[in-house]
Amino acid sequence: MNTLYTTVDSPLGELLLAGEKSATAPGGTALASLSVPGQKGGATVQDDWTESAESFTAIAAELRAYFDGSRTGFGIEYAAGRGTDFQRRVWTALEAIPYGTTLSYGEIAARIGAPRAAVRSVGTAIGANPLLVVRPCHRVIGASGALTGYSGGLDRKRQLLDLENRRQEA
Repeated sequence: MNTLYTTVDSPLGELLLAGEKSATAPGGTALASLSVPGQKGGATVQDDWTESAESFTAIAAELRAYFDGSRTGFGIEYAAGRGTDFQRRVWTALEAIPYGTTLSYGEIAARIGAPRAAVRSVGTAIGANPLLVVRPCHRVIGASGALTGYSGGLDRKRQLLDLENRRQEA
């Protein structure tokens, strides 16, 4: 599978988008990865990737609308086959967290039917999320309400939560 990529400016810095051609995705590209600068475990452009800004036009438009506050969800198709079964269950739970709200790691564990003791495993799965912003791992916080564990950095997590809270209040 040929990986396509482009970069998009955002309030979080230059986003690296990677994806694959898809006959069913809006705009023809399924998103495989969205990384921010300096992200722990973030994607990096590989020699066999093909730069193709036009392949990401629809995705970039959705991201711009999200950052300008006019979009609260995404209609982006994700590339299939990524992650373990447990990770995919956690990621599906992330996608169900409503815009402008937060859940704790323990609440995510409960939503996927995992024991409360699985909180660390849930955190690890969230940390492996390859789709920052669009799969909203920034909406998961510590049980005390503290901002914890965001591979894009806690400043960016705060930025995303503030953006969503401002939109909710408007």
